[in-house]
Amino acid sequence: MVRQRGLVNRTAVLAAAVVILFFASVLLGSYTVTVPDFFTIVANHLTGGAKIPGASFIVMENKLPRAVIGTMIGIAFGVAGALFQTMLRNPLASPDVIGISSGASAAAVVAIVVFGASGAAVSGAALAGALAVAALIYAISRGAGGTGRGNAAGNRLVLAGVGIAAALQAVVSFLMTRADIRTAADVLVWLNGSLNSATWDRAGILFPALAVLVPAAALIAGPLRILELGDDAAAGLGVRVNNVRLALVIVAVSLAAVATAAAGPVSFVAFLAGPIARRFTGKASLPASAMVGALIVLAADYFAANLAPLLLDGTVLPVGVVTGALGAPFLLWLLVTANRKDA
Repeated sequence: MVRQRGLVNRTAVLAAAVVILFFASVLLGSYTVTVPDFFTIVANHLTGGAKIPGASFIVMENKLPRAVIGTMIGIAFGVAGALFQTMLRNPLASPDVIGISSGASAAAVVAIVVFGASGAAVSGAALAGALAVAALIYAISRGAGGTGRGNAAGNRLVLAGVGIAAALQAVVSFLMTRADIRTAADVLVWLNGSLNSATWDRAGILFPALAVLVPAAALIAGPLRILELGDDAAAGLGVRVNNVRLALVIVAVSLAAVATAAAGPVSFVAFLAGPIARRFTGKASLPASAMVGALIVLAADYFAANLAPLLLDGTVLPVGVVTGALGAPFLLWLLVTANRKDA
């Protein structure tokens, strides 16, 4: 009971940090807004009252939707990564590594370069690509070894994902060489993951998806904990292992897909959130992973939009560049510590 209370308290700390960083993203930065002005702007926007020239547009059409979408995609990536990593008992099993993000990226690039798509069409293509690649990876991981149970199934899923991701990256590189320079620039921004195009329309699509998928993840969290004991032990406790694993994959892939469709493949958020949350709370926790994912995206976007221009002579970075810079050393550190434990 004491340990459970400590887990709740630490998760509450993470949630409070998300709220603080959310308001810091909206109120501070290159254009600052006072707290009274913020609430006045929001209240007037909802009631049709008078607008504050300049400030109302910046808050309601730029800063606030950017922070809202950043928080939601952070939650989605964080939960998706934690589901994969816990289910497969492998810290490398995140959507970035096993090819889900690569499927979304390849489909989006095909839509942009080949069909000249933009806006919602690109997001739809990314969503379809992520789901298609996930289905292919799952089919390969099950078909390669018969029943598809145990650690071997998880390892096959990771290896299949890595192989498919490499092939899809080659497709993306080929299409980039065939695109004109303006189209290639648009593709490159999308591939890095960016909140620059955050709008209320995208938030309106993303919110209902998370309203369904996050509770679904909470419902299957119980069987997920039992799966951590091993497939044989879980089956002995009455868990239908293959059915539960399929449900977990569907929910995790859907979360990663809708987040990628909204903002592009923001690198390493899903990979980082679970391990950081586990070290902070002392055990695997989906709520803590969700909060850490939101913290990573909000912090990275604040740095990319407000601090990077001061350091890089006015250059505004896509948020995925910052998260990618965080993820690479974390991956190396994770591999080094894993080698020490094995030794």
